[in-house]
Amino acid sequence: MSSDFEGYEQDFAVLTAEITSKIARVPRLPPDEKKQMVGHVEKQLEEAKELLEQMDLEVREIPPQSRGMYSNRMRSYKQEMGKLETDFKRSRIAYSDEVRNELLGDDGNSSENQLIKLREERAHLLDNTERLERSSRRLEAGYQIAVETEQIGQEMLENLSHDREKIQRARERLRETDANLGKSSRVLTGMLRREHGSC
Repeated sequence: MSSDFEGYEQDFAVLTAEITSKIARVPRLPPDEKKQMVGHVEKQLEEAKELLEQMDLEVREIPPQSRGMYSNRMRSYKQEMGKLETDFKRSRIAYSDEVRNELLGDDGNSSENQLIKLREERAHLLDNTERLERSSRRLEAGYQIAVETEQIGQEMLENLSHDREKIQRARERLRETDANLGKSSRVLTGMLRREHGSC
């Protein structure tokens, strides 16, 4: 089992080293080569994710008493994967900036600090957009729950109203029964009195 895991580890190490090298080269390549390189990196990142999934499956098959060491290594690899994806995002932002400058005929007079600031602002904008989307999904889910709760409440009120009507009708029938019993009791009492009087 561990030999399979170690084989995946070696593949992951080779693949991530290639990805790191390509990410560093992206901003310095000519436009056509940049686009091609970005496509290659995207595919390799997907391959790296698949390797991590295979490694995860292997770790789950390892007996619990031996799993701790492999779980720690998996956490490290996942952190490395997250860093690669972040670096790639920043590299793509830089790539987009440079392509824009080339298309607009920018003469390159912008300072490096301004470019860095612009890239950071775009990265923050992407993060904020993701947070807004998550918040929007949570609000939609909350609204749906509120609508369903309101519907349940209306149904409960209707059921309570029907139950109250049933109880009221039952009380009326009980009062009628009590009245009839009272009449019957008085009639029987009168009959008994007459019978005793005749005796």
